Amino acid sequence: MDLDIDAASATFREEVRQWLAGHVPRPGLPSMDTAAGFAAHREWEAELAAARLSVVSWPDSYGGRGASLLQWVLFEEEYYAAGAPGRVSQNGIFMLAPTLFSHGTQEQRDRILPPMARGEQVWAQAWSEPEAGSDIAALRSRAVRTDGGWLLSGQKTWSSRATFADRAFGLFRTDPDAQRHRGLTYFMFDLRADGVTVRPIPQLDGEPGFAEIFLDEVFVPDADVIGEAGQGWRVAMTTANNERGLSLRSPGRFLAAADRLVALWREQGEPDAFADRVADAWIGARAYQLYTFDTVTRLSGGGELGPESSVNKLFWSHLDVGLHETALDLLGADGEVSEAWVDGYLFSLAGPIYGGTDQIQRNTIAERLLGMPRDR
Repeated sequence: MDLDIDAASATFREEVRQWLAGHVPRPGLPSMDTAAGFAAHREWEAELAAARLSVVSWPDSYGGRGASLLQWVLFEEEYYAAGAPGRVSQNGIFMLAPTLFSHGTQEQRDRILPPMARGEQVWAQAWSEPEAGSDIAALRSRAVRTDGGWLLSGQKTWSSRATFADRAFGLFRTDPDAQRHRGLTYFMFDLRADGVTVRPIPQLDGEPGFAEIFLDEVFVPDADVIGEAGQGWRVAMTTANNERGLSLRSPGRFLAAADRLVALWREQGEPDAFADRVADAWIGARAYQLYTFDTVTRLSGGGELGPESSVNKLFWSHLDVGLHETALDLLGADGEVSEAWVDGYLFSLAGPIYGGTDQIQRNTIAERLLGMPRDR
């Protein structure tokens, strides 16, 4: 593991820190799960892009800076430490973009990535179905060949950002006779196309952070297929491994939350009854930071994200829940009116579900890392 921060990376981190200090909106933006908040977050993405800070690890030609993975991690730490807004474009820039870099065509990258970086096209994740959640290979949505492309039909659910997003990406079955993981194809499609119906799903707070997507013979051209037809599962593993292993939940998020928890504990008079729990949360955030540095070192040396990303997913999911539970217990009855901690806690409860449930992650660890036999 390389923990050295070179001079160029230190200079980059300071530039990011100074820019954020002068540009992070105060007070914060409205919730991105409302129409007004979504529009405000889209404008923030454009402001980041104008400073070439929206996608720092991407090549210059796509609006990035060609920053190293280490510099991206440092950017994320500064971003969360500054209390900057959540990234409404995260599904695109953190999941679809790595997939396009690995499996997309030059034409797709040139067409899709620049407007994604500027927040002009916000992407929804359209993977889960009513009977195919973490077991995505059980999906039933289908795509049928037609002149110049495909006709997509079926239903997707729990689609993040779909209520207000522009486009979506997901898997569809193109060979109904193939077994489970085979015969799947990875598509991008327009959420405003003929035949698409988006039905918002209210969350506990009443805001539609998710939506159902219904597709009735929606035409998608061949140009919007990622990778080869029938090879969608292999392409999708790039998306899933990035979601679970590195990009979706950077250590900066937990470092900032742990620091806030320590500050809260001190404000509450440093009660001994919570000292161990606060320390565990702080140590967990630092452990995740070190794990990420190890991942960055491995990837920089030519390695790849693999099934070990499931270990990572389990760790940060439960770190998030425990950290927020500790904060609310510290606050006692006052916790019910602490909007920031309550919102964070409610969101943390989804961590053991989205991106693959705990049960699925443990199966992956048992079978693909530990070599244990599959339970039949």
